Amino acid sequence: MSDPARQEVVARSPTVVVKVGTNVLADATGRLDRGRIQSLADQLARVRAGGRQVVLVTSGAIGAGVGKLGLKKRPADLPQLQACAAVGQTALMQLYQESLAPHGIQTAQILLTAGDFDSRGRYLNVRNTIRTLFEYGALPVINENDTVSVAEIKFGDNDHLAAMVTNLLRAPLLVLLTNVNGLYSDDPGTNPDARLLATVPAIDKSVTELAAATQSALGTGGMRSKLRAARLATAAGEAVIMANGSQDGILDRVFAAEPVGTLFLPHGDDVPAWKRWVGFTARPKGTLRIDAGARRALVEQGKSLLPVGVTAVEGEFGKGDVVSIHDPDGAEVARGLSNYSSADAAKLRGKPTDQIATLLGSVPYHELVHRDNLVVVG
Repeated sequence: MSDPARQEVVARSPTVVVKVGTNVLADATGRLDRGRIQSLADQLARVRAGGRQVVLVTSGAIGAGVGKLGLKKRPADLPQLQACAAVGQTALMQLYQESLAPHGIQTAQILLTAGDFDSRGRYLNVRNTIRTLFEYGALPVINENDTVSVAEIKFGDNDHLAAMVTNLLRAPLLVLLTNVNGLYSDDPGTNPDARLLATVPAIDKSVTELAAATQSALGTGGMRSKLRAARLATAAGEAVIMANGSQDGILDRVFAAEPVGTLFLPHGDDVPAWKRWVGFTARPKGTLRIDAGARRALVEQGKSLLPVGVTAVEGEFGKGDVVSIHDPDGAEVARGLSNYSSADAAKLRGKPTDQIATLLGSVPYHELVHRDNLVVVG
C-alpha cells in the first residue's frame, strides 16, 4: 500500500540521487556481490524507464580491490586502502557497465574530491557535465576519488557527497541505501520495543541523538553520517528516504511510494543555486563567533552580520571566502561570504560601523557578511 506523503515526494521528483554503500554491494568477506549489483542495476533501469533522471553515488571501490588483489580481508592501513581503491574502481565500473548494458544504458564515471565543491568554477563544471550526460541518456556514476582523498575511507563520507550532489542538481529526492531498515527509536538489536520511524518531519537534536542508539547496526559513525547527509539535503528543501538496500526490489518499492524505510521531509526553503553552494557545499575557511544579539539579527530578523556583533575571528581567510558563523553556544547558525580578510575582520571585531574608517582608513563595506551572501543553516 502506498503512502500519501511518499506519493507526493515521488511524484515531484523528476531527478533523483541514489546512494549505495559498500555494505549493500559486498558479501560477508567484503568482496563485491555481482548478483546484488545486477539487482540494483535492474531497478535503476526501471526508475529511469519511469521518466526520471538518475544519478548513482556508489561506494565499493575498496571492496572490489580486495577481491581483485586476492586479499583475505579488507586492509586497515591507509596506503593499502588507497591501493585497493585504485585497483577496484575500474572493476566496480566494469560491473556497473556490464549490469546496465542489457538495458541499453551507458555508464559515465565521475570521481570527485571535496576540492571540486569548494571551487565555484569546478562546482558548476560538475553540474554542467552531469546535465549533459542526462541529455545523452547516460547514467552518471559518482564516487569519491579514494586514491587521493582520505575522508571517505576513514568515515564513509559518500553519504555527504551524495547530499552535496543532491543540492548541486536541486534533485527533490535523495535515496540512501544502507544495510538497516531505516532510523529506529532505539537499537533494535538490544531493544525489542524499538520502533522504525516511518517519517521524520525535521532533523533536530532529538533525532540526531538517536544515532548513538542505532550506531551498532551500521558501525561507528554510520548512522551519524547518514543523518548529517539527510539534514544537509532536507535543510535545502529536498526529501530523503533511508532504506535497506539488501532487501529485494527496495528501489521499486520506494518509487511505488510504499512505506519502506524512513522518510525525512524537507524542512527548509528551496534555496537558490548560489546560496546552496555558499551554505551547504563549500567548506568554510574560517569562523566568526557572534553574540546573542547578532544571532537574533541573522536568524530571526533576516539581517546582515555587522562587526559589532562578532566576538571572535578564527582561521585565516580572504575577502570573498566562505566563513562559518557560530552563536554563543558554539552552534553553527549560518554561513556566508566574508567582505573582509580575517586580519581586517579581527580589527573590526566588536566595533560599531562608524569606527571602520578609523581602523582601516576607508569603509569598503559596513557589513562583515551581507545578507545577500548569507545562508542560515542552524
